[in-house]
Amino acid sequence: MSSAFDTLGLPELVKATQSIGAQGIDLCVFRRDGTRQDHVATHLDYDRFTPDTAMQLIDEFNAAGLRLSVGSFENLIGGDPAERIRNQNHLLKLIRIAYLLGGNANDVKVGTFVGYNHELGAEDGGFQKNLDEYKKVFAPIVSYAEDHGVTILYENCPMEGWRPASYTTTYNNLPGVLAARKLMYALIPSKAHGEIYDPSHDVWQHTNPVDVIAQSDISRIHRIHVKATRNLKTRARIDWGGMYPMQLVDAGLAERAGVDVPKSDWDRHHYEAMLPGFGGSDSMDWRAFVDLLSDRGFSGPYEIENEASNSKDTGNPAAIIQGFQTATAFLAPMLWEIDPQKGYQHRDIAPLSQPALPDVPVVTIDRLS
Repeated sequence: MSSAFDTLGLPELVKATQSIGAQGIDLCVFRRDGTRQDHVATHLDYDRFTPDTAMQLIDEFNAAGLRLSVGSFENLIGGDPAERIRNQNHLLKLIRIAYLLGGNANDVKVGTFVGYNHELGAEDGGFQKNLDEYKKVFAPIVSYAEDHGVTILYENCPMEGWRPASYTTTYNNLPGVLAARKLMYALIPSKAHGEIYDPSHDVWQHTNPVDVIAQSDISRIHRIHVKATRNLKTRARIDWGGMYPMQLVDAGLAERAGVDVPKSDWDRHHYEAMLPGFGGSDSMDWRAFVDLLSDRGFSGPYEIENEASNSKDTGNPAAIIQGFQTATAFLAPMLWEIDPQKGYQHRDIAPLSQPALPDVPVVTIDRLS
Protein backbone atom coordinates (compact mmCIF):
# COMPACT_ATOMS: atom_id res chain seq x y z
CA MET A 1 0.00 0.00 0.00
CA SER A 2 1.56 3.23 -1.21
CA SER A 3 0.50 5.46 1.72
CA ALA A 4 3.87 4.87 3.42
CA PHE A 5 5.61 6.47 0.42
CA ASP A 6 3.64 9.70 0.33
CA THR A 7 6.76 11.74 -0.58
CA LEU A 8 7.66 9.62 -3.64
CA GLY A 9 6.53 10.04 -7.19
CA LEU A 10 5.28 7.02 -9.12
CA PRO A 11 8.64 6.08 -10.74
CA GLU A 12 10.39 6.18 -7.33
CA LEU A 13 7.51 4.23 -5.79
CA VAL A 14 7.93 1.46 -8.38
CA LYS A 15 11.67 1.23 -7.64
CA ALA A 16 11.03 1.09 -3.88
CA THR A 17 8.49 -1.70 -4.39
CA GLN A 18 10.98 -3.71 -6.43
CA SER A 19 13.63 -3.29 -3.71
CA ILE A 20 11.16 -4.63 -1.15
CA GLY A 21 10.47 -7.74 -3.22
CA ALA A 22 6.71 -7.17 -3.42
CA GLN A 23 4.66 -8.14 -6.46
CA GLY A 24 2.39 -5.13 -6.76
CA ILE A 25 1.20 -1.79 -5.41
CA ASP A 26 -2.14 -0.68 -4.07
CA LEU A 27 -1.96 2.90 -5.26
CA CYS A 28 -3.42 5.43 -2.86
CA VAL A 29 -5.30 8.07 -4.83
CA PHE A 30 -6.68 10.42 -2.17
CA ARG A 31 -8.29 13.72 -3.01
CA ARG A 32 -5.69 16.48 -3.09
CA ASP A 33 -8.23 18.86 -1.55
CA GLY A 34 -9.49 16.39 1.06
CA THR A 35 -9.73 17.05 4.77
CA ARG A 36 -8.02 13.87 5.96
CA GLN A 37 -4.43 14.37 7.17
CA ASP A 38 -3.15 10.93 8.24
CA HIS A 39 -1.62 8.20 6.04
CA VAL A 40 -2.67 9.78 2.75
CA ALA A 41 -0.94 9.82 -0.63
CA THR A 42 -1.94 10.52 -4.22
CA HIS A 43 -0.04 8.53 -6.83
CA LEU A 44 -2.28 9.03 -9.88
CA ASP A 45 -3.66 12.15 -11.57
CA TYR A 46 -7.31 11.23 -11.11
CA ASP A 47 -8.63 14.33 -12.93
CA ARG A 48 -6.67 13.68 -16.14
CA PHE A 49 -6.90 9.90 -16.41
CA THR A 50 -7.64 8.74 -19.97
CA PRO A 51 -7.59 5.42 -21.84
CA ASP A 52 -4.09 6.36 -23.06
CA THR A 53 -3.03 6.93 -19.45
CA ALA A 54 -4.33 3.46 -18.57
CA MET A 55 -2.44 1.81 -21.44
CA GLN A 56 0.80 3.58 -20.47
CA LEU A 57 0.38 2.65 -16.80
CA ILE A 58 -0.22 -1.01 -17.65
CA ASP A 59 2.89 -1.05 -19.83
CA GLU A 60 4.96 0.52 -17.02
CA PHE A 61 3.73 -1.97 -14.41
CA ASN A 62 4.24 -4.93 -16.72
CA ALA A 63 7.79 -3.76 -17.42
CA ALA A 64 8.38 -3.63 -13.67
CA GLY A 65 6.77 -7.04 -13.08
CA LEU A 66 4.09 -5.56 -10.83
CA ARG A 67 0.31 -5.60 -10.51
CA LEU A 68 -1.86 -2.84 -9.06
CA SER A 69 -5.06 -1.64 -7.44
CA VAL A 70 -6.33 1.81 -6.43
CA GLY A 71 -8.00 3.24 -3.35
CA SER A 72 -9.03 6.24 -1.26
CA PHE A 73 -10.41 5.94 2.26
CA GLU A 74 -12.82 8.66 3.43
CA ASN A 75 -16.21 9.18 5.10
CA LEU A 76 -18.89 8.72 2.43
CA ILE A 77 -22.07 8.66 4.55
CA GLY A 78 -21.36 11.19 7.31
CA GLY A 79 -19.47 14.30 8.28
CA ASP A 80 -19.75 17.60 6.47
CA PRO A 81 -22.45 17.18 3.77
CA ALA A 82 -20.44 18.93 1.05
CA GLU A 83 -17.33 16.85 1.85
CA ARG A 84 -19.26 13.61 1.78
CA ILE A 85 -20.55 14.41 -1.75
CA ARG A 86 -16.99 15.19 -2.88
CA ASN A 87 -15.85 11.86 -1.41
CA GLN A 88 -18.64 9.97 -3.18
CA ASN A 89 -17.78 11.63 -6.50
CA HIS A 90 -14.10 10.82 -5.99
CA LEU A 91 -14.92 7.15 -5.46
CA LEU A 92 -16.81 7.18 -8.75
CA LYS A 93 -13.70 8.59 -10.46
CA LEU A 94 -11.64 5.72 -9.06
CA ILE A 95 -14.18 3.17 -10.31
CA ARG A 96 -13.81 4.67 -13.79
CA ILE A 97 -10.00 4.47 -13.49
CA ALA A 98 -10.21 0.82 -12.40
CA TYR A 99 -12.51 0.10 -15.36
CA LEU A 100 -10.00 1.64 -17.80
CA LEU A 101 -7.25 -0.49 -16.19
CA GLY A 102 -9.19 -3.69 -16.84
CA GLY A 103 -11.15 -3.92 -13.60
CA ASN A 104 -11.83 -7.43 -12.37
CA ALA A 105 -10.16 -8.98 -15.42
CA ASN A 106 -6.85 -7.50 -14.20
CA ASP A 107 -7.76 -7.82 -10.50
CA VAL A 108 -7.77 -4.02 -10.23
CA LYS A 109 -10.05 -3.30 -7.27
CA VAL A 110 -11.10 -0.02 -5.62
CA GLY A 111 -10.48 0.29 -1.88
CA THR A 112 -12.67 2.57 0.22
CA PHE A 113 -14.16 3.27 3.62
CA VAL A 114 -17.86 3.75 4.23
CA GLY A 115 -17.60 6.09 7.20
CA TYR A 116 -20.29 6.76 9.75
CA ASN A 117 -23.05 9.33 10.23
CA HIS A 118 -22.85 10.35 13.89
CA GLU A 119 -25.91 12.58 13.74
CA LEU A 120 -28.00 9.56 12.79
CA GLY A 121 -25.99 7.36 15.15
CA ALA A 122 -26.97 9.48 18.16
CA GLU A 123 -30.65 8.87 17.47
CA ASP A 124 -32.69 5.91 18.69
CA GLY A 125 -31.95 3.04 16.30
CA GLY A 126 -28.86 4.88 15.12
CA PHE A 127 -26.94 1.86 13.86
CA GLN A 128 -29.86 0.69 11.70
CA LYS A 129 -30.19 4.24 10.40
CA ASN A 130 -26.53 4.15 9.39
CA LEU A 131 -27.13 0.87 7.58
CA ASP A 132 -30.08 2.49 5.79
CA GLU A 133 -27.93 5.49 4.85
CA TYR A 134 -25.22 3.14 3.62
CA LYS A 135 -27.70 1.37 1.34
CA LYS A 136 -29.05 4.67 0.04
CA VAL A 137 -25.56 5.93 -0.86
CA PHE A 138 -23.82 2.74 -1.92
CA ALA A 139 -26.53 0.82 -3.81
CA PRO A 140 -26.17 3.03 -6.91
CA ILE A 141 -22.37 3.15 -6.54
CA VAL A 142 -22.09 -0.65 -6.36
CA SER A 143 -24.44 -0.96 -9.32
CA TYR A 144 -22.26 1.47 -11.30
CA ALA A 145 -19.16 -0.56 -10.40
CA GLU A 146 -20.87 -3.82 -11.39
CA ASP A 147 -21.90 -2.37 -14.74
CA HIS A 148 -18.24 -1.56 -15.42
CA GLY A 149 -16.71 -4.84 -14.25
CA VAL A 150 -15.19 -3.38 -11.08
CA THR A 151 -15.34 -4.51 -7.44
CA ILE A 152 -15.34 -2.10 -4.49
CA LEU A 153 -13.53 -3.24 -1.33
CA TYR A 154 -14.25 -1.91 2.18
CA GLU A 155 -11.51 -1.88 4.78
CA ASN A 156 -12.63 -2.86 8.30
CA CYS A 157 -10.76 -0.16 10.25
CA PRO A 158 -13.14 1.48 12.77
CA MET A 159 -11.02 4.66 12.35
CA GLU A 160 -10.88 5.01 16.13
CA GLY A 161 -8.90 8.25 16.01
CA TRP A 162 -10.78 9.90 13.18
CA ARG A 163 -12.54 12.39 15.46
CA PRO A 164 -11.09 14.34 18.41
CA ALA A 165 -10.50 12.41 21.64
CA SER A 166 -13.17 14.53 23.32
CA TYR A 167 -15.83 12.41 21.60
CA THR A 168 -17.02 9.44 23.63
CA THR A 169 -17.26 6.89 20.83
CA THR A 170 -14.49 5.70 18.52
CA TYR A 171 -16.67 3.78 16.04
CA ASN A 172 -16.25 5.90 12.93
CA ASN A 173 -16.44 3.47 9.99
CA LEU A 174 -19.46 1.22 9.50
CA PRO A 175 -17.66 -2.00 8.35
CA GLY A 176 -15.48 -1.99 11.49
CA VAL A 177 -17.06 -5.24 12.77
CA LEU A 178 -17.97 -8.47 10.99
CA ALA A 179 -21.69 -8.17 11.84
CA ALA A 180 -21.89 -4.86 10.00
CA ARG A 181 -20.24 -6.33 6.90
CA LYS A 182 -22.63 -9.28 6.88
CA LEU A 183 -25.57 -6.87 7.16
CA MET A 184 -24.15 -4.69 4.37
CA TYR A 185 -23.95 -7.66 1.99
CA ALA A 186 -27.50 -8.64 2.89
CA LEU A 187 -28.67 -5.11 2.08
CA ILE A 188 -26.78 -5.06 -1.25
CA PRO A 189 -26.37 -8.68 -2.44
CA SER A 190 -24.27 -7.76 -5.50
CA LYS A 191 -20.86 -9.44 -5.75
CA ALA A 192 -19.39 -6.12 -6.95
CA HIS A 193 -18.41 -5.25 -3.39
CA GLY A 194 -16.33 -7.06 -0.81
CA GLU A 195 -13.56 -6.33 1.64
CA ILE A 196 -9.93 -5.75 2.42
CA TYR A 197 -9.65 -7.58 5.72
CA ASP A 198 -7.11 -6.13 8.16
CA PRO A 199 -6.64 -8.41 11.20
CA SER A 200 -4.90 -5.72 13.27
CA HIS A 201 -8.18 -3.88 13.87
CA ASP A 202 -9.86 -6.90 15.41
CA VAL A 203 -6.88 -7.62 17.67
CA TRP A 204 -7.31 -4.41 19.69
CA GLN A 205 -11.06 -5.14 19.80
CA HIS A 206 -10.11 -8.39 21.62
CA THR A 207 -11.43 -10.49 18.74
CA ASN A 208 -9.34 -13.28 17.23
CA PRO A 209 -8.90 -12.73 13.46
CA VAL A 210 -8.82 -16.52 12.99
CA ASP A 211 -12.37 -16.68 14.36
CA VAL A 212 -13.43 -13.81 12.08
CA ILE A 213 -12.12 -15.60 8.99
CA ALA A 214 -13.90 -18.79 10.09
CA GLN A 215 -17.23 -16.92 10.15
CA SER A 216 -16.66 -14.75 7.06
CA ASP A 217 -17.93 -15.30 3.54
CA ILE A 218 -14.52 -16.00 1.98
CA SER A 219 -15.80 -14.99 -1.47
CA ARG A 220 -16.13 -11.43 -0.16
CA ILE A 221 -12.49 -11.18 0.95
CA HIS A 222 -10.28 -10.01 -1.93
CA ARG A 223 -7.30 -8.56 -0.04
CA ILE A 224 -5.60 -9.19 3.32
CA HIS A 225 -3.83 -6.29 4.97
CA VAL A 226 -0.52 -7.21 6.55
CA LYS A 227 -0.40 -5.01 9.61
CA ALA A 228 0.09 -6.03 13.22
CA THR A 229 -1.12 -4.82 16.61
CA ARG A 230 0.57 -5.26 19.96
CA ASN A 231 -1.90 -4.82 22.80
CA LEU A 232 -0.23 -2.89 25.63
CA LYS A 233 -0.49 -3.63 29.33
CA THR A 234 -0.55 -0.06 30.61
CA ARG A 235 -1.97 1.65 33.67
CA ALA A 236 -4.55 3.22 31.38
CA ARG A 237 -5.79 -0.20 30.26
CA ILE A 238 -6.49 -1.09 33.91
CA ASP A 239 -8.07 2.28 34.69
CA TRP A 240 -10.29 2.46 31.64
CA GLY A 241 -10.67 -1.26 30.81
CA GLY A 242 -10.53 -2.90 27.40
CA MET A 243 -14.19 -2.55 26.44
CA TYR A 244 -14.46 1.21 25.95
CA PRO A 245 -12.04 3.87 24.69
CA MET A 246 -9.99 5.99 27.05
CA GLN A 247 -11.81 9.29 27.58
CA LEU A 248 -10.61 12.88 27.60
CA VAL A 249 -11.34 14.72 30.87
CA ASP A 250 -10.03 17.89 32.52
CA ALA A 251 -6.23 17.58 32.61
CA GLY A 252 -5.89 19.01 36.13
CA LEU A 253 -8.55 16.68 37.47
CA ALA A 254 -6.89 13.69 35.79
CA GLU A 255 -3.50 14.60 37.29
CA ARG A 256 -4.95 14.91 40.81
CA ALA A 257 -6.72 11.58 40.40
CA GLY A 258 -3.68 9.83 38.92
CA VAL A 259 -5.59 8.84 35.78
CA ASP A 260 -4.14 8.72 32.26
CA VAL A 261 -5.89 10.58 29.45
CA PRO A 262 -5.34 10.33 25.67
CA LYS A 263 -2.09 11.86 24.40
CA SER A 264 -3.56 12.13 20.89
CA ASP A 265 -6.80 11.39 19.08
CA TRP A 266 -5.49 7.90 18.24
CA ASP A 267 -4.37 7.13 21.81
CA ARG A 268 -7.66 5.57 22.90
CA HIS A 269 -7.34 1.76 22.91
CA HIS A 270 -3.93 0.87 24.42
CA TYR A 271 -2.14 -0.69 21.47
CA GLU A 272 0.88 -0.17 19.23
CA ALA A 273 0.75 -0.46 15.44
CA MET A 274 3.45 -2.79 14.13
CA LEU A 275 4.54 -4.86 11.16
CA PRO A 276 4.77 -8.62 11.79
CA GLY A 277 8.29 -9.67 12.73
CA PHE A 278 9.70 -6.13 12.81
CA GLY A 279 10.87 -5.04 16.25
CA GLY A 280 9.13 -7.59 18.44
CA SER A 281 6.16 -9.91 18.73
CA ASP A 282 2.60 -8.78 18.14
CA SER A 283 -0.65 -10.06 19.61
CA MET A 284 -1.91 -12.56 17.02
CA ASP A 285 -1.03 -15.97 15.60
CA TRP A 286 -0.12 -15.24 11.99
CA ARG A 287 0.57 -18.88 11.16
CA ALA A 288 -2.91 -19.98 12.21
CA PHE A 289 -4.42 -17.01 10.38
CA VAL A 290 -2.64 -17.68 7.08
CA ASP A 291 -3.22 -21.43 7.31
CA LEU A 292 -6.98 -20.96 7.73
CA LEU A 293 -7.14 -18.51 4.83
CA SER A 294 -5.34 -21.07 2.67
CA ASP A 295 -7.62 -23.88 3.85
CA ARG A 296 -10.67 -21.79 2.98
CA GLY A 297 -9.39 -21.10 -0.52
CA PHE A 298 -8.23 -17.50 -0.28
CA SER A 299 -5.83 -16.78 -3.14
CA GLY A 300 -5.79 -12.99 -3.27
CA PRO A 301 -2.94 -10.63 -2.47
CA TYR A 302 -1.51 -10.06 0.99
CA GLU A 303 -0.99 -6.31 1.08
CA ILE A 304 1.50 -4.69 3.47
CA GLU A 305 0.12 -1.53 5.09
CA ASN A 306 2.97 0.17 6.90
CA GLU A 307 1.77 2.37 9.77
CA ALA A 308 4.28 0.98 12.27
CA SER A 309 5.65 3.32 14.92
CA ASN A 310 9.17 1.94 14.37
CA SER A 311 9.00 2.14 10.56
CA LYS A 312 6.62 4.55 8.78
CA ASP A 313 6.24 6.85 11.79
CA THR A 314 10.02 7.36 12.06
CA GLY A 315 10.05 9.28 8.80
CA ASN A 316 13.29 7.48 7.96
CA PRO A 317 13.20 6.17 4.35
CA ALA A 318 15.56 3.27 5.10
CA ALA A 319 13.54 2.19 8.17
CA ILE A 320 10.35 2.31 6.09
CA ILE A 321 11.90 0.01 3.47
CA GLN A 322 13.25 -2.30 6.20
CA GLY A 323 9.78 -2.67 7.69
CA PHE A 324 8.32 -3.71 4.34
CA GLN A 325 11.20 -6.11 3.65
CA THR A 326 10.88 -7.75 7.06
CA ALA A 327 7.12 -8.24 6.67
CA THR A 328 7.72 -9.81 3.26
CA ALA A 329 10.33 -12.20 4.66
CA PHE A 330 8.09 -13.00 7.64
CA LEU A 331 5.26 -14.18 5.37
CA ALA A 332 7.44 -15.86 2.73
CA PRO A 333 7.59 -19.35 4.33
CA MET A 334 3.80 -19.31 4.75
CA LEU A 335 2.95 -18.20 1.22
CA TRP A 336 5.80 -18.95 -1.20
CA GLU A 337 7.28 -22.15 -2.56
CA ILE A 338 10.88 -23.04 -1.70
CA ASP A 339 13.53 -22.98 -4.40
CA PRO A 340 16.61 -25.25 -3.95
CA GLN A 341 19.03 -22.38 -4.59
CA LYS A 342 17.12 -19.22 -3.67
CA GLY A 343 14.97 -20.31 -0.75
CA TYR A 344 11.38 -19.08 -0.60
CA GLN A 345 10.40 -17.43 -3.87
CA HIS A 346 7.09 -16.19 -5.20
CA ARG A 347 5.75 -17.60 -8.43
CA ASP A 348 5.91 -15.44 -11.54
CA ILE A 349 2.80 -13.32 -11.88
CA ALA A 350 0.76 -13.03 -15.04
CA PRO A 351 1.15 -9.70 -16.80
CA LEU A 352 -1.69 -7.23 -16.89
CA SER A 353 -3.70 -7.36 -20.09
CA GLN A 354 -4.34 -4.32 -22.25
CA PRO A 355 -8.15 -4.09 -22.17
CA ALA A 356 -8.38 -1.27 -24.76
CA LEU A 357 -11.83 -0.38 -23.41
CA PRO A 358 -13.87 2.55 -24.70
CA ASP A 359 -13.76 5.63 -22.53
CA VAL A 360 -16.70 6.46 -20.29
CA PRO A 361 -17.48 9.93 -19.00
CA VAL A 362 -16.82 10.96 -15.42
CA VAL A 363 -20.07 10.58 -13.52
CA THR A 364 -21.25 12.26 -10.30
CA ILE A 365 -23.42 10.85 -7.54
CA ASP A 366 -26.39 13.04 -8.45
CA ARG A 367 -26.46 11.41 -11.91
CA LEU A 368 -26.77 7.86 -10.57
CA SER A 369 -30.25 6.47 -10.09
